[in-house]
Formats: sequence, structure tokens, C-alpha cells
Amino acid sequence: MDKKNLIKNVTLIAEKAMQNTDLRIFDIEYVRESGINILRIFIDKENGVDLEDCAIVSNLISDELDKYDFIDEAYHLEVSSPGIDRPFKSDGDYKNNIDNLVEVKLYKKLNDSKLYVGKLKSFNSEEIELEENGEIIRISRSDISKINKGIEF
Repeated sequence: MDKKNLIKNVTLIAEKAMQNTDLRIFDIEYVRESGINILRIFIDKENGVDLEDCAIVSNLISDELDKYDFIDEAYHLEVSSPGIDRPFKSDGDYKNNIDNLVEVKLYKKLNDSKLYVGKLKSFNSEEIELEENGEIIRISRSDISKINKGIEF
């Protein structure tokens, strides 16, 4: 089974297994590291994920994966939080971070910089507006290599 279909099938199984929880899937990846296949499922919830949440989801999903048994090779299942510096994956991530500090990394320089840190003021399907040092900067979403919540000190 190709990686795209594997992730699609795991997503369906995980969503069904988690439907009675307050958790959601953030991302799923299937990678090979140090000769080991790893199925990594990142989960999230409103107030953050703890170790118990990861254990519960691991057990729910592991049982379902064993039942359907569509992954032909040996693999290790990991369930974890995407972390504080997780990249935005959906419009919901943008919406939840309006007026919050964000860090934006670009593929190519804009005004002599590939990194911007400021408050996310707005977004649409084409661009974001970021307030950095009192100035509004418009950045095309297609130029963003990574955007994540900034850390305020």
C-alpha cells in the first residue's frame, strides 16, 4: 500500500476510534528512521495533551489497526502531542491564533528577510497580515514554509 493511502486509512480508523473523546488528530506521518518504520500520530485538544491522553489514543488506535491489519510491514506506533512549536495545518490554526504572536518562515526573502515574528492580524486563502513592530506586513501563504505560534517571554 502506498504511503498516501496508508495515511488515509489510518486517519479514518483513528477518527472513528477517537470519536467519543475530546481529542482530535493534528497530523499523521509514516516514516522510516534508523531502519524502523514509524507510524506517528499527533493528537491535540483544547487545553493541550498529556501522557494519559497519548496512552488512551495509542490503545484505541492500536486495537483497530490490529483488527484491520492493512500495514504489510513491521512498524512502531507513536502517539504524541505536536508540541508547542507545531506548524499551522489548517485555517482553524490561523483562526485560533488571531492577535497572538506567531513566527513565520519564508521560502524566499521578503523585504530582505525570511523570518518574521509578530501578531497575526488576519488571514484568508491567499495571504496573512502580520503586525511586526507596529507595521502591517502582508505575506502570501504560498511563500510560507512554516508558521507556528510564537513564544512570548
